[in-house]
Amino acid sequence: MYTQTVALRDVRCHAFHGFYPEENLIGCVFMVDAEVTFVTENKDTENLDKTVNYEVLNNFILKEMQQTQKLLETVVKNILEQIKAAYPFILSAKVGIRKMTPPMPGEIGHSFVELSYKAD
Repeated sequence: MYTQTVALRDVRCHAFHGFYPEENLIGCVFMVDAEVTFVTENKDTENLDKTVNYEVLNNFILKEMQQTQKLLETVVKNILEQIKAAYPFILSAKVGIRKMTPPMPGEIGHSFVELSYKAD
């Protein structure tokens, strides 16, 4: 049995997520990661229907990043739910969002929220 991973790393988006009104006005740069694992027989490696299409993952990310939310927890959950619905055969999935240079005192590289799913 083979376990395959398909992932996107550092999908850069400018979006307006944030709890405070000024975050909704000026926006911020976010970096999104999505990773999915599933069992594959590794026989038909040229068939897109036998894998997770990372173009589809990218579309889920871009769609949700356009929908302004107060909390990144909501955004990662929405992305993860879309992945689960599109690919019910997955073993696990993980979505993380980094808010680059969040607007707060101090020198902060990024804040980070991640949500993971594991099939029963």
